[in-house]
Amino acid sequence: MRIVLAGNPNSGKTTLYNALTGQLEYVGNWSGVTIDVKEVALKKRFGEGKVVDLPGAYSISPYSSEEVITIDFVKAAQADTIINIIDTTNLARSLFFTTQLLELGIPMIVALNKTDILMDKLDINVLQKALGCPVIQISAEKNENLTKLVQMARSAKNPATTVQLETDQERFTYVDEILQGVYIEKADRTKPTAFDKLDRVLTSKLLGLPIFIGVLWAVFYLSQSQFGPVFSDMLSVYLLEPLTASIDGLLTGMGISSLLHAFVIEGLLGGVSAVLGFVPLIMVLFFLLALLEDCGYMARVAVVMDIFFKKIGLSGKAIIPMVVGTGCAIPGIMAARIIENENERKRLCILAPFIPCGAKAPVIALFAAAFFSNQSWVAPLVYLSAIGIIFVVGLILKKIFTIGTENSVFIIELPQYKIPRLTYALRHMCDKGWAFIKKAATIIMVCNTLIWLLQTYDFSFNVATSANDSILAAVAGSIAWLFIPLGFATWQLVAGAVAGFIAKENVVGTLAVIFAVEDALLHEVGGPLETVAGLTAVTAMAYMFFNLFTPPCFAALGAMNAEMKSKKWLAIGIMVQLTTGYVVALFINQIGTFMMTGAPAAGLIPGVIIVATLIVVLAVLFKRGSSERTGVLVRK
Repeated sequence: MRIVLAGNPNSGKTTLYNALTGQLEYVGNWSGVTIDVKEVALKKRFGEGKVVDLPGAYSISPYSSEEVITIDFVKAAQADTIINIIDTTNLARSLFFTTQLLELGIPMIVALNKTDILMDKLDINVLQKALGCPVIQISAEKNENLTKLVQMARSAKNPATTVQLETDQERFTYVDEILQGVYIEKADRTKPTAFDKLDRVLTSKLLGLPIFIGVLWAVFYLSQSQFGPVFSDMLSVYLLEPLTASIDGLLTGMGISSLLHAFVIEGLLGGVSAVLGFVPLIMVLFFLLALLEDCGYMARVAVVMDIFFKKIGLSGKAIIPMVVGTGCAIPGIMAARIIENENERKRLCILAPFIPCGAKAPVIALFAAAFFSNQSWVAPLVYLSAIGIIFVVGLILKKIFTIGTENSVFIIELPQYKIPRLTYALRHMCDKGWAFIKKAATIIMVCNTLIWLLQTYDFSFNVATSANDSILAAVAGSIAWLFIPLGFATWQLVAGAVAGFIAKENVVGTLAVIFAVEDALLHEVGGPLETVAGLTAVTAMAYMFFNLFTPPCFAALGAMNAEMKSKKWLAIGIMVQLTTGYVVALFINQIGTFMMTGAPAAGLIPGVIIVATLIVVLAVLFKRGSSERTGVLVRK
């Protein structure tokens, strides 16, 4: 049996889906959280069957790409039963979609969700009789009446009501007639509540942005400077270091060759341990972000950012893929499909990866610890800089293209505030942490192994007498001149940056493998990043920003390609991101060095030439990209 969950955005579909299946899909107080069809088996206690979670939709007439997915799925009669989740706090709007679903003639149950926070009194019998299908009150968040809901879905029959309404106005009138008998008592909503007054502050033009910056600083201060480092030290002291020491002693006792010993300790364990050491920081960060999302604050952030995003041809909806992208760039890019306008959606696919994801958090933490210890402003600065870079690059993209009459429509429902659920935040945190650990044990381990082998052998496949004579040193050194204007032209740093294109965590893992012979820890002040690689506070900042704002990992690029549906636009996106990362790093190094020494850093003129070359390549790609039938024209 296949049960399909359908309803408006923010009706509680995904919360119900998680409760019925035991999954931990992303839940948020906005449309666009569910962007594709998700199908999984029911929990055993509910019996056999599968549940399908569809993207939210307001109408059978689709307006956005994720609504198209919902309507196509339902119209294809791929459901044995539809559970239509209705937000009882917005009953009139929800019933518009309900009446359209009834006309499809598929067995349906109406689930009245959020009744635990409803201030009105409803006559369920009147509603059930008017709709001609079973109606049940539930609370997906509190797991109330879910067993009965599934039982009703199993025995559901075709709706008794088959009213055919031709126009939207007729449908609104019909819904109003139903509601006249449904409401026994309606709460007085004419007087502003305390939450209404709070919204006026959090979404105001004057205070909204400063409050958001303050909240952002608090999140990163707690995760990167307070609780995160404490848990990270505990993980290293009580698990990672003893584990490495035990394996080291075991290998020594077995009398294996020194080369194989170095391979296991430095190649396999060294880089992975360096990356895993930052997992607690990431988990605390995700925990705090989950609390913000669950309490309803992030929907207010979208309203605040709408003012600024409109300047670059985007709407406040753009904040949604960016918030989702703080966990991983891939779902963040996929969430761009909530944008109705095709050109805007493509630009958002390019811009969204600039928000640092969980994979970039170890890079931030490493350089913050090594060069900016006890400086709580570094991590918030990175994320605020990302928003600034998105604004600047987005403005440039808007100026390059003639967008015509495309005006972004931004409609968002501000959910009621609620106390965030600690259980949800903890599960979300553990889920993200486990995903990071699995990635470290697979992709990162393989890459670290390759880095170790390339650093150990020369082109004759003999063990190199020095790392400077290795294959890795020769390959990375051959392109090191490109990074002279950026302030980090040593082959070790170049190798780390190149490995970061596969997965951003590889920057940390690669550097850990390369500097494994050093006594000092990688993240210590005065460690090998300073003494061997020659980084300063300025060049370290440039190196960090280069790795954060160049193209994301290969998997994220695959997501960009899938969403853009164009190899030409994928090439444009990659070049925009590569150029942005290079320009930002060049600016930091040159301006920072000038402020510190009174003279620009080495390689200023070559750096300008490289940037000019990148811009020329971009211009060619833009010209080719504009030939596609996307409604976008290059300005002449």
